[in-house]
Amino acid sequence: MDRCILVARIVAFFASSKSVERPICQLLARMKLWKYPILLVMRRPISCFVITCNEADRIEQCLQSVAGWVDELLVVDSGSTDGTLEIARKYADRVYETDWPGFGPQRNRALDWCEHDWVLSLDADEVVTEALRHEVDAVLSEPNLSANFIKFPWDTYLFGAPLKHGRYATPQGKLFEKKGARFKDRSVHETLLLPEYRVRTLKSPLIHHSWRNYQHVIEKHLKYGVLGAGEKEKAGRKSTIVYAFLRSIVDFLHQYVIRGGFLDGQRGLLMAAILSQYAFHKYAALWSFGQTSPEDESTGENPQI
Repeated sequence: MDRCILVARIVAFFASSKSVERPICQLLARMKLWKYPILLVMRRPISCFVITCNEADRIEQCLQSVAGWVDELLVVDSGSTDGTLEIARKYADRVYETDWPGFGPQRNRALDWCEHDWVLSLDADEVVTEALRHEVDAVLSEPNLSANFIKFPWDTYLFGAPLKHGRYATPQGKLFEKKGARFKDRSVHETLLLPEYRVRTLKSPLIHHSWRNYQHVIEKHLKYGVLGAGEKEKAGRKSTIVYAFLRSIVDFLHQYVIRGGFLDGQRGLLMAAILSQYAFHKYAALWSFGQTSPEDESTGENPQI
C-alpha cells in the first residue's frame, strides 16, 4: 500500500495539465484509492471557517478535526473572554476579532474572507470525522463534479447518544461552491442562498455536540426562539398566546410522531417536548413584541452560547 501511495503521489505531481488530470482521477477512482490520503494532492481546495464566541470547552476538538486537512482555516470570533482565541490561534491560518452583527451577517463576513472556490462552514460544536474527510476528498476529486451544495448527515448528540430521527437528524448543507453564495441576512436560522442548488448528500455523518447540559438546551432554544420571533416581526407577522399554545402542540406531534422522534426513546420524547417549548416561546415572544416597545425587548446579548 505504501508503494501504491508513493507512485500515485509522484504521478499526481507531474499531472499538472488538465488533459492528464482527468484520466488519473478516473483510474484512482476505479482502484478505490480515495480511501488513502493521496487525493489531498488533487482534490479541489477547501476554505473552512468557524464562527465563535466563548467556545473554549469545545473549539479545540472542532479545529483539530479539520486543521491540516482543509487548505485554509479561518476563525471569526465575536468577543470571547474564555481562552477561545488562544486555542484558535494554535490551529487557524487566520483569526478575526469582530463585533456581533447576527448569524447571517457574521457568516457572510467569513465567506468574504475565504480564498478558495469551495467553502466549509462549521460551528464550534461540530466535528468532522475521518470517514467524512475521506468521502469529501473523493467527491471533490471527481473530474466532472456537478454538485455545488454538499450535505452531511448530522449526528446530533443529546446526553451521550445521537438523535436518529426528527429535526436534529436532518442532513445539513455545510460544504458549497462559493460562487454566488450568500447567507440570508438574518439574526438566526440563516439559510444559505445559491444561484441554483445541485445537491449531493454524503453517507458519513458530521458529529454535532450542540448542548453542554440540560440548562444549556433550554437556554439555547429560548434565545433562538426569541430571535426567530424578531425575524417574524420584521416580516410583519403577528401572533397570539392561543396560537403559541396550539403551535406548541402541533410541533410536538410533528417531531414526536410524524418525524419518528418516538423511535429515539426517552431522548426523542425529551427533544419533542423541548421543540414544543421552542415553538411556544417563539410565538409568545412575537405576541409580546406588540405589547411593549422594542427597547423593552432588546437584550443586546450575543446568542452564540
